[in-house]
Amino acid sequence: MNPAKTHIPENSICVLGIPFDQNSSFQKGPCLAPSRIRESYYSDSSNLWTEKGINLESMDHLYDFGNLEFNPGTDFCNHIAGTVSTILEKGGRLICLGGDHSVTFPIISAYAKKYDSLNILHLDAHPDLYDCLDGNIYSHACPFARIMEKKLAKRLVQAGIRTLTGHQREQAKKFNVEINEMKDGLNWLSELEFDGPVYLSIDIDCLDPAFAPGASHHEPGGMTTRDVINIIQLLKGNIVGADIVEYNPNRDLMSMTSMVAAKLLKEIIARIHNDSFINPVDSTR
Repeated sequence: MNPAKTHIPENSICVLGIPFDQNSSFQKGPCLAPSRIRESYYSDSSNLWTEKGINLESMDHLYDFGNLEFNPGTDFCNHIAGTVSTILEKGGRLICLGGDHSVTFPIISAYAKKYDSLNILHLDAHPDLYDCLDGNIYSHACPFARIMEKKLAKRLVQAGIRTLTGHQREQAKKFNVEINEMKDGLNWLSELEFDGPVYLSIDIDCLDPAFAPGASHHEPGGMTTRDVINIIQLLKGNIVGADIVEYNPNRDLMSMTSMVAAKLLKEIIARIHNDSFINPVDSTR
């Protein structure tokens, strides 16, 4: 399905696969994730009903645009940002399936053009605030440094973090990033509230490896699957877009992590559906 040629009603929910992992620093493999997540999404082992009682199979404003293609020499930033912008201009709200976390920078570049007071909630084991990693300023360890230095978001809140380096603490202070470290628990959730549109970025390694072994970077001490679902369902704010990134099928066990990612996708669709039709937000604020 071509987003440039497809008519979609206002406030449609759109899914886009971004199979790109060339900015991964440790292992390749997240480029395989979008298709694997879809396999689990449609698996006969489960169904398409969400926990809040929405039957996604009967949702007539849900569109899947398939996967972006990346040809040799493609400028990944412009390619992603251009496609995302096309969908947003048509009135869609987008959920992207990565891919490594570098894809979030061009996604947010497009979102910032539509929402001039964008908030970001970022769930991850890592803050991804390096100014540069291994000589690559677009590394999957750097997207939120790029986002904040370009002032693409008015507020960045991070949770699940358990790998802060001295450099990244300095970066967080420089950009006024609100970091909720995993060692301090999840009590922050009841106090967290966003004024204006919220973009949710979920790195699958925010979860403890016991719940999501299919991640390139295993970092013990993370969230449970229920923790993340609770955040999706209970967050005080209006979610206008999201991504699920860094799932690596090469590291998965019996599709365990792809089922987790598919579950999160279902619950995000339900939450965006709720926010779109019950609590609409001004796209310019």
